[in-house]
Amino acid sequence: MSQGFATRAVHGGYDCRSQGGGSASVPIYQSAAFDMVTANRGDALAAGEIEGFSYSRLSNPTVKVLEDRMSSLEGGKGAVAMASGMAAVSSALLCAAEGGGRLISPVDLYGTSVDAMKTFFPNFGIETDFVEDINDLDAVESFIRDDTRAIFAESVSNPSTAIADIPGLADLAHRHGIALIIDNTVPTPYLLNPIDFGADIVVHSTTKGVAGHGNALGGVVIDAGRFDWGNGRYPQMTQPELIISDERRGSMVSFLDAFGSLAFLNRVHTKYLHTFGAVMSPFTAYLQLTGLETLAQRVTTQVRTAETLARHLLSIPQVEYVNYSGIPEGRHRGDADLQDRLSSTMLPKGVGTILSFKVRGGYEQVKRIVDSVHLLAYMPNIGDCRTLIVDPARITHREVPGPYRLSAGVSDDLIRISVGLESPDDLIADLDQAFAVAYQDWD
Repeated sequence: MSQGFATRAVHGGYDCRSQGGGSASVPIYQSAAFDMVTANRGDALAAGEIEGFSYSRLSNPTVKVLEDRMSSLEGGKGAVAMASGMAAVSSALLCAAEGGGRLISPVDLYGTSVDAMKTFFPNFGIETDFVEDINDLDAVESFIRDDTRAIFAESVSNPSTAIADIPGLADLAHRHGIALIIDNTVPTPYLLNPIDFGADIVVHSTTKGVAGHGNALGGVVIDAGRFDWGNGRYPQMTQPELIISDERRGSMVSFLDAFGSLAFLNRVHTKYLHTFGAVMSPFTAYLQLTGLETLAQRVTTQVRTAETLARHLLSIPQVEYVNYSGIPEGRHRGDADLQDRLSSTMLPKGVGTILSFKVRGGYEQVKRIVDSVHLLAYMPNIGDCRTLIVDPARITHREVPGPYRLSAGVSDDLIRISVGLESPDDLIADLDQAFAVAYQDWD
Protein backbone atom coordinates (compact mmCIF):
# COMPACT_ATOMS: atom_id res chain seq x y z
CA MET A 1 0.00 0.00 0.00
CA SER A 2 1.31 3.44 -0.93
CA GLN A 3 2.15 5.54 2.12
CA GLY A 4 1.54 9.27 2.50
CA PHE A 5 4.28 11.88 2.46
CA ALA A 6 4.33 12.47 6.22
CA THR A 7 4.60 8.74 6.89
CA ARG A 8 7.49 8.32 4.48
CA ALA A 9 9.21 11.39 5.93
CA VAL A 10 9.29 9.64 9.31
CA HIS A 11 9.79 6.00 8.30
CA GLY A 12 11.23 5.92 4.77
CA GLY A 13 14.37 3.84 4.33
CA TYR A 14 14.42 2.54 7.90
CA ASP A 15 12.69 -0.24 9.82
CA CYS A 16 13.74 -0.35 13.47
CA ARG A 17 12.73 -4.03 13.66
CA SER A 18 15.28 -5.10 11.08
CA GLN A 19 17.81 -2.24 11.21
CA GLY A 20 19.65 -0.45 13.96
CA GLY A 21 19.06 -3.04 16.67
CA GLY A 22 15.54 -1.76 17.37
CA SER A 23 16.54 1.91 17.82
CA ALA A 24 13.59 4.22 17.21
CA SER A 25 15.92 6.86 15.72
CA VAL A 26 18.29 6.00 12.91
CA PRO A 27 21.63 5.23 14.60
CA ILE A 28 24.66 7.40 13.86
CA TYR A 29 27.22 5.01 12.37
CA GLN A 30 30.22 7.19 13.21
CA SER A 31 32.76 4.82 11.74
CA ALA A 32 35.29 5.38 8.97
CA ALA A 33 35.38 1.68 8.02
CA PHE A 34 33.39 -1.53 8.40
CA ASP A 35 34.42 -5.16 8.74
CA MET A 36 34.17 -6.85 5.34
CA VAL A 37 34.27 -10.26 7.13
CA THR A 38 35.84 -12.39 4.38
CA ALA A 39 38.14 -11.86 1.40
CA ASN A 40 35.45 -12.98 -1.04
CA ARG A 41 32.89 -10.63 0.46
CA GLY A 42 35.40 -7.76 0.41
CA ASP A 43 36.13 -8.41 -3.26
CA ALA A 44 32.41 -8.44 -4.07
CA LEU A 45 31.84 -5.21 -2.13
CA ALA A 46 34.70 -3.48 -3.93
CA ALA A 47 33.37 -4.63 -7.31
CA GLY A 48 29.86 -3.41 -6.50
CA GLU A 49 28.47 -6.90 -6.94
CA ILE A 50 26.72 -6.86 -3.56
CA GLU A 51 25.35 -4.10 -1.34
CA GLY A 52 27.03 -3.36 1.94
CA PHE A 53 29.49 -1.09 3.70
CA SER A 54 33.26 -1.10 3.80
CA TYR A 55 34.42 2.54 3.98
CA SER A 56 32.34 5.64 4.75
CA ARG A 57 33.64 7.64 1.81
CA LEU A 58 31.96 5.00 -0.35
CA SER A 59 28.82 4.41 1.66
CA ASN A 60 27.58 4.67 5.24
CA PRO A 61 24.46 3.16 6.86
CA THR A 62 23.16 6.44 8.31
CA VAL A 63 23.72 8.32 5.07
CA LYS A 64 22.11 5.47 3.11
CA VAL A 65 18.86 5.89 5.05
CA LEU A 66 18.81 9.58 4.17
CA GLU A 67 19.42 8.75 0.51
CA ASP A 68 16.63 6.17 0.46
CA ARG A 69 14.23 8.51 2.27
CA MET A 70 14.90 11.45 -0.06
CA SER A 71 14.53 9.20 -3.09
CA SER A 72 11.19 7.98 -1.78
CA LEU A 73 9.93 11.50 -1.05
CA GLU A 74 10.91 12.72 -4.53
CA GLY A 75 9.64 9.65 -6.38
CA GLY A 76 13.11 8.68 -7.62
CA LYS A 77 14.87 5.36 -8.10
CA GLY A 78 17.95 6.25 -6.07
CA ALA A 79 19.91 9.11 -4.50
CA VAL A 80 23.43 10.18 -3.58
CA ALA A 81 23.91 12.42 -0.54
CA MET A 82 26.77 14.91 -0.47
CA ALA A 83 28.42 17.38 1.88
CA SER A 84 26.61 20.47 0.57
CA GLY A 85 24.02 21.64 -1.90
CA MET A 86 26.68 23.04 -4.22
CA ALA A 87 28.50 19.68 -4.15
CA ALA A 88 25.26 18.11 -5.39
CA VAL A 89 24.60 20.78 -8.03
CA SER A 90 28.20 20.83 -9.31
CA SER A 91 28.49 17.04 -9.42
CA ALA A 92 25.20 16.64 -11.30
CA LEU A 93 26.04 19.31 -13.88
CA LEU A 94 29.64 18.21 -14.37
CA CYS A 95 28.59 14.59 -14.73
CA ALA A 96 26.03 15.51 -17.39
CA ALA A 97 28.35 17.78 -19.38
CA GLU A 98 31.61 15.89 -18.75
CA GLY A 99 34.03 15.90 -21.64
CA GLY A 100 33.17 19.28 -23.15
CA GLY A 101 29.37 19.41 -23.23
CA ARG A 102 27.13 22.44 -22.95
CA LEU A 103 24.39 23.37 -20.50
CA ILE A 104 21.37 25.66 -20.81
CA SER A 105 20.31 27.61 -17.76
CA PRO A 106 18.43 30.78 -16.74
CA VAL A 107 20.12 33.82 -15.22
CA ASP A 108 17.55 33.66 -12.41
CA LEU A 109 19.41 31.19 -10.18
CA TYR A 110 21.19 31.01 -6.85
CA GLY A 111 24.35 33.09 -7.18
CA THR A 112 26.92 30.36 -6.69
CA SER A 113 25.26 28.19 -9.34
CA VAL A 114 25.53 31.04 -11.86
CA ASP A 115 29.14 31.70 -10.87
CA ALA A 116 30.06 28.04 -11.25
CA MET A 117 28.62 27.80 -14.75
CA LYS A 118 29.75 31.25 -15.90
CA THR A 119 33.34 31.45 -14.63
CA PHE A 120 34.44 28.04 -13.31
CA PHE A 121 33.06 25.24 -15.47
CA PRO A 122 34.58 26.73 -18.66
CA ASN A 123 38.00 25.90 -17.17
CA PHE A 124 36.94 22.25 -17.55
CA GLY A 125 35.70 22.74 -21.12
CA ILE A 126 32.03 23.00 -20.10
CA GLU A 127 30.11 26.04 -21.34
CA THR A 128 26.66 27.31 -20.43
CA ASP A 129 24.15 29.18 -22.57
CA PHE A 130 22.11 31.49 -20.34
CA VAL A 131 18.54 32.55 -21.12
CA GLU A 132 16.68 35.41 -19.48
CA ASP A 133 13.44 33.45 -19.12
CA ILE A 134 13.70 29.67 -18.78
CA ASN A 135 9.99 29.40 -19.67
CA ASP A 136 10.59 30.96 -23.09
CA LEU A 137 10.81 27.54 -24.71
CA ASP A 138 11.63 28.96 -28.15
CA ALA A 139 14.63 30.78 -26.67
CA VAL A 140 15.74 27.65 -24.84
CA GLU A 141 15.39 25.52 -27.97
CA SER A 142 17.43 28.01 -29.99
CA PHE A 143 20.47 27.18 -27.84
CA ILE A 144 20.28 23.40 -28.25
CA ARG A 145 23.29 22.08 -30.20
CA ASP A 146 24.82 18.70 -30.88
CA ASP A 147 26.95 19.02 -27.73
CA THR A 148 24.16 20.24 -25.41
CA ARG A 149 23.77 17.77 -22.56
CA ALA A 150 21.27 19.22 -20.08
CA ILE A 151 18.82 21.98 -19.23
CA PHE A 152 19.19 23.15 -15.63
CA ALA A 153 16.68 25.27 -13.70
CA GLU A 154 15.32 25.88 -10.24
CA SER A 155 11.75 24.68 -9.79
CA VAL A 156 11.05 27.88 -7.84
CA SER A 157 13.78 30.44 -8.31
CA ASN A 158 15.63 32.22 -5.53
CA PRO A 159 14.82 35.05 -4.80
CA SER A 160 12.15 35.89 -7.43
CA THR A 161 10.07 32.73 -6.69
CA ALA A 162 9.27 32.39 -10.41
CA ILE A 163 8.05 28.88 -11.23
CA ALA A 164 9.76 26.87 -13.97
CA ASP A 165 7.58 25.21 -16.60
CA ILE A 166 8.91 21.74 -15.84
CA PRO A 167 6.45 19.87 -18.11
CA GLY A 168 7.26 22.17 -21.03
CA LEU A 169 11.01 21.97 -20.43
CA ALA A 170 10.87 18.19 -20.05
CA ASP A 171 9.02 17.77 -23.34
CA LEU A 172 11.50 20.05 -25.10
CA ALA A 173 14.56 18.38 -23.58
CA HIS A 174 13.39 14.86 -24.34
CA ARG A 175 12.52 15.67 -27.96
CA HIS A 176 16.20 16.54 -28.36
CA GLY A 177 17.54 13.66 -26.27
CA ILE A 178 18.91 15.83 -23.46
CA ALA A 179 18.36 15.61 -19.73
CA LEU A 180 16.37 17.98 -17.53
CA ILE A 181 18.02 18.70 -14.16
CA ILE A 182 15.92 20.57 -11.58
CA ASP A 183 17.04 22.18 -8.32
CA ASN A 184 14.05 21.66 -6.02
CA THR A 185 15.53 23.28 -2.91
CA VAL A 186 12.99 26.09 -2.44
CA PRO A 187 9.72 24.11 -2.48
CA THR A 188 11.21 20.94 -0.91
CA PRO A 189 9.76 17.54 -1.88
CA TYR A 190 6.70 18.27 0.27
CA LEU A 191 5.42 20.99 -2.06
CA LEU A 192 6.68 19.64 -5.39
CA ASN A 193 8.07 16.49 -6.98
CA PRO A 194 9.67 17.56 -10.30
CA ILE A 195 10.02 13.92 -11.39
CA ASP A 196 6.21 13.73 -11.57
CA PHE A 197 6.33 16.46 -14.22
CA GLY A 198 9.15 15.04 -16.34
CA ALA A 199 12.44 15.97 -14.64
CA ASP A 200 15.21 13.38 -15.00
CA ILE A 201 17.50 14.48 -12.16
CA VAL A 202 16.57 16.43 -9.03
CA VAL A 203 19.07 18.16 -6.75
CA HIS A 204 18.64 19.72 -3.35
CA SER A 205 20.56 21.74 -0.85
CA THR A 206 19.34 19.72 2.12
CA THR A 207 20.88 22.44 4.29
CA LYS A 208 17.70 24.41 3.70
CA GLY A 209 14.15 23.21 4.26
CA VAL A 210 15.01 19.52 4.55
CA ALA A 211 17.23 20.04 7.61
CA GLY A 212 15.04 22.96 8.65
CA HIS A 213 17.01 24.14 11.65
CA GLY A 214 20.09 25.80 10.18
CA ASN A 215 22.40 23.26 11.81
CA ALA A 216 23.67 20.95 9.05
CA LEU A 217 25.10 21.42 5.55
CA GLY A 218 24.16 18.85 2.93
CA GLY A 219 22.99 18.11 -0.58
CA VAL A 220 21.49 15.27 -2.57
CA VAL A 221 21.21 14.11 -6.19
CA ILE A 222 18.11 12.05 -7.05
CA ASP A 223 17.67 10.07 -10.27
CA ALA A 224 14.27 9.37 -11.81
CA GLY A 225 15.82 6.27 -13.40
CA ARG A 226 14.17 6.58 -16.80
CA PHE A 227 16.42 8.69 -19.05
CA ASP A 228 18.25 7.04 -21.96
CA TRP A 229 21.91 7.78 -21.22
CA GLY A 230 22.92 5.62 -24.18
CA ASN A 231 21.36 7.86 -26.85
CA GLY A 232 24.75 9.03 -28.17
CA ARG A 233 25.03 12.37 -26.37
CA TYR A 234 26.79 10.96 -23.30
CA PRO A 235 30.02 9.15 -24.23
CA GLN A 236 31.13 9.12 -20.59
CA MET A 237 28.32 6.65 -19.89
CA THR A 238 29.39 4.15 -22.55
CA GLN A 239 33.17 4.10 -22.12
CA PRO A 240 34.64 1.13 -20.17
CA GLU A 241 35.54 1.99 -16.57
CA LEU A 242 38.08 0.03 -14.57
CA ILE A 243 36.49 0.83 -11.20
CA ILE A 244 33.30 -1.10 -12.05
CA SER A 245 34.95 -3.81 -14.17
CA ASP A 246 36.76 -7.07 -13.48
CA GLU A 247 40.07 -6.59 -15.23
CA ARG A 248 41.46 -9.87 -13.95
CA ARG A 249 38.75 -11.78 -15.76
CA GLY A 250 39.02 -9.61 -18.86
CA SER A 251 35.60 -8.09 -18.33
CA MET A 252 35.44 -4.34 -19.00
CA VAL A 253 32.07 -2.61 -18.72
CA SER A 254 30.68 0.92 -18.89
CA PHE A 255 28.30 2.58 -16.47
CA LEU A 256 25.52 2.03 -18.98
CA ASP A 257 26.41 -1.68 -19.22
CA ALA A 258 26.49 -2.08 -15.47
CA PHE A 259 23.61 0.14 -14.34
CA GLY A 260 21.35 0.85 -17.33
CA SER A 261 18.93 3.68 -16.62
CA LEU A 262 20.73 4.42 -13.33
CA ALA A 263 24.06 4.97 -15.07
CA PHE A 264 24.03 8.68 -14.20
CA LEU A 265 23.41 8.20 -10.50
CA ASN A 266 26.07 5.53 -10.20
CA ARG A 267 28.58 7.65 -12.11
CA VAL A 268 27.93 10.56 -9.71
CA HIS A 269 28.41 8.20 -6.78
CA THR A 270 31.42 6.27 -8.05
CA LYS A 271 33.37 8.95 -9.90
CA TYR A 272 32.37 12.26 -8.31
CA LEU A 273 31.60 11.44 -4.69
CA HIS A 274 34.40 8.89 -4.38
CA THR A 275 36.99 10.98 -6.21
CA PHE A 276 36.26 14.52 -5.05
CA GLY A 277 35.30 13.30 -1.59
CA ALA A 278 32.46 15.70 -0.75
CA VAL A 279 31.07 13.09 1.63
CA MET A 280 28.21 13.77 4.03
CA SER A 281 29.04 12.85 7.61
CA PRO A 282 26.85 10.33 9.47
CA PHE A 283 26.00 12.94 12.12
CA THR A 284 24.88 15.40 9.45
CA ALA A 285 22.71 12.70 7.87
CA TYR A 286 21.17 12.06 11.29
CA LEU A 287 20.35 15.76 11.75
CA GLN A 288 18.79 15.92 8.29
CA LEU A 289 16.74 12.79 8.89
CA THR A 290 15.47 14.41 12.08
CA GLY A 291 14.57 17.52 10.11
CA LEU A 292 12.69 15.49 7.51
CA GLU A 293 10.42 14.05 10.19
CA THR A 294 8.69 17.43 10.62
CA LEU A 295 9.08 18.76 7.07
CA ALA A 296 5.39 18.62 6.10
CA GLN A 297 4.22 20.29 9.28
CA ARG A 298 6.90 23.00 9.19
CA VAL A 299 6.44 23.92 5.55
CA THR A 300 2.64 24.01 5.84
CA THR A 301 2.92 26.60 8.62
CA GLN A 302 5.69 28.56 6.90
CA VAL A 303 3.77 28.81 3.62
CA ARG A 304 0.74 30.26 5.41
CA THR A 305 2.95 32.81 7.13
CA ALA A 306 4.77 33.66 3.90
CA GLU A 307 1.47 34.44 2.20
CA THR A 308 0.44 36.62 5.16
CA LEU A 309 3.74 38.52 5.10
CA ALA A 310 3.62 38.99 1.33
CA ARG A 311 0.17 40.55 1.51
CA HIS A 312 1.18 42.76 4.42
CA LEU A 313 4.27 43.99 2.59
CA LEU A 314 2.07 44.97 -0.36
CA SER A 315 0.27 47.37 1.98
CA ILE A 316 3.46 49.23 2.97
CA PRO A 317 3.85 52.45 0.92
CA GLN A 318 7.64 52.16 0.71
CA VAL A 319 7.43 48.71 -0.93
CA GLU A 320 7.36 48.95 -4.71
CA TYR A 321 6.51 45.30 -5.34
CA VAL A 322 6.66 41.86 -3.74
CA ASN A 323 7.98 38.70 -5.40
CA TYR A 324 5.94 35.77 -4.12
CA SER A 325 4.38 33.64 -6.83
CA GLY A 326 2.10 31.99 -4.26
CA ILE A 327 -0.27 34.96 -4.62
CA PRO A 328 -1.43 36.58 -7.89
CA GLU A 329 -0.03 40.00 -6.90
CA GLY A 330 3.40 38.49 -6.42
CA ARG A 331 3.95 37.07 -9.92
CA HIS A 332 6.29 39.44 -11.70
CA ARG A 333 8.68 37.21 -13.62
CA GLY A 334 7.53 35.98 -17.02
CA ASP A 335 4.00 35.26 -18.20
CA ALA A 336 1.57 35.85 -15.30
CA ASP A 337 -1.05 33.49 -16.77
CA LEU A 338 1.55 30.73 -17.13
CA GLN A 339 2.75 31.33 -13.58
CA ASP A 340 -0.85 31.08 -12.37
CA ARG A 341 -1.34 27.79 -14.22
CA LEU A 342 1.95 26.33 -12.96
CA SER A 343 1.15 27.38 -9.41
CA SER A 344 -2.24 25.67 -9.45
CA THR A 345 -1.14 22.49 -11.24
CA MET A 346 2.36 21.90 -9.88
CA LEU A 347 2.31 23.62 -6.48
CA PRO A 348 -1.24 23.52 -5.08
CA LYS A 349 0.08 23.38 -1.49
CA GLY A 350 2.20 26.51 -1.92
CA VAL A 351 5.36 27.70 -3.65
CA GLY A 352 7.71 27.80 -0.70
CA THR A 353 8.93 29.79 2.25
CA ILE A 354 10.92 32.64 0.67
CA LEU A 355 9.79 35.97 -0.72
CA SER A 356 11.52 39.15 -1.82
CA PHE A 357 10.51 42.77 -2.18
CA LYS A 358 11.82 45.98 -3.68
CA VAL A 359 11.89 49.11 -1.51
CA ARG A 360 11.99 52.79 -2.32
CA GLY A 361 15.18 54.72 -1.68
CA GLY A 362 17.76 52.20 -2.82
CA TYR A 363 20.52 50.48 -0.95
CA GLU A 364 20.69 52.99 1.92
CA GLN A 365 17.12 52.15 2.88
CA VAL A 366 17.84 48.42 2.52
CA LYS A 367 20.71 48.74 4.99
CA ARG A 368 18.53 50.64 7.45
CA ILE A 369 15.80 47.99 7.29
CA VAL A 370 18.09 44.99 7.78
CA ASP A 371 19.95 46.83 10.56
CA SER A 372 16.70 47.72 12.34
CA VAL A 373 14.94 44.35 12.59
CA HIS A 374 15.13 42.60 15.95
CA LEU A 375 13.32 39.28 15.51
CA LEU A 376 14.39 38.58 11.94
CA ALA A 377 18.01 37.37 11.74
CA TYR A 378 20.39 38.78 9.11
CA MET A 379 21.62 35.48 7.66
CA PRO A 380 22.20 34.09 4.14
CA ASN A 381 20.43 30.76 4.68
CA ILE A 382 16.86 29.82 3.73
CA GLY A 383 14.47 27.14 4.97
CA ASP A 384 15.35 27.66 8.63
CA CYS A 385 12.73 27.44 11.37
CA ARG A 386 13.81 31.02 12.18
CA THR A 387 12.85 33.90 9.91
CA LEU A 388 15.88 35.31 8.10
CA ILE A 389 16.44 38.51 6.14
CA VAL A 390 19.19 39.38 3.68
CA ASP A 391 20.11 41.77 0.85
CA PRO A 392 20.78 39.24 -1.95
CA ALA A 393 22.57 41.56 -4.38
CA ARG A 394 25.36 42.06 -1.84
CA ILE A 395 25.35 38.60 -0.23
CA THR A 396 23.86 35.51 -1.91
CA HIS A 397 24.16 36.84 -5.49
CA ARG A 398 27.29 38.96 -5.10
CA GLU A 399 29.29 36.85 -7.57
CA VAL A 400 26.67 37.08 -10.34
CA PRO A 401 27.65 39.48 -13.17
CA GLY A 402 25.72 42.76 -13.01
CA PRO A 403 23.71 42.30 -16.24
CA TYR A 404 22.62 38.80 -15.19
CA ARG A 405 21.78 39.94 -11.68
CA LEU A 406 19.69 42.88 -12.85
CA SER A 407 17.98 40.75 -15.49
CA ALA A 408 16.95 38.41 -12.69
CA GLY A 409 15.58 41.35 -10.70
CA VAL A 410 18.27 41.14 -8.02
CA SER A 411 18.99 44.84 -7.58
CA ASP A 412 20.54 46.70 -4.65
CA ASP A 413 17.08 47.73 -3.46
CA LEU A 414 15.81 44.13 -3.12
CA ILE A 415 15.37 42.35 0.23
CA ARG A 416 14.76 38.62 0.66
CA ILE A 417 12.98 36.98 3.58
CA SER A 418 13.04 33.28 4.43
CA VAL A 419 9.98 32.69 6.58
CA GLY A 420 10.29 30.66 9.76
CA LEU A 421 7.91 29.38 12.42
CA GLU A 422 7.40 32.52 14.51
CA SER A 423 3.99 34.09 15.00
CA PRO A 424 3.03 36.08 11.89
CA ASP A 425 1.91 38.99 14.05
CA ASP A 426 5.33 39.21 15.67
CA LEU A 427 7.09 39.16 12.30
CA ILE A 428 4.79 41.88 10.96
CA ALA A 429 5.40 44.02 14.04
CA ASP A 430 9.15 43.66 13.64
CA LEU A 431 9.05 44.60 9.96
CA ASP A 432 6.75 47.55 10.64
CA GLN A 433 9.05 49.02 13.28
CA ALA A 434 12.07 48.47 11.00
CA PHE A 435 10.34 50.37 8.18
CA ALA A 436 9.42 53.13 10.62
CA VAL A 437 13.06 53.51 11.62
CA ALA A 438 14.37 53.25 8.07
CA TYR A 439 12.00 55.88 6.69
CA GLN A 440 11.67 58.22 9.66
CA ASP A 441 13.32 61.04 7.70
CA TRP A 442 11.78 60.06 4.36
CA ASP A 443 9.91 62.74 2.43
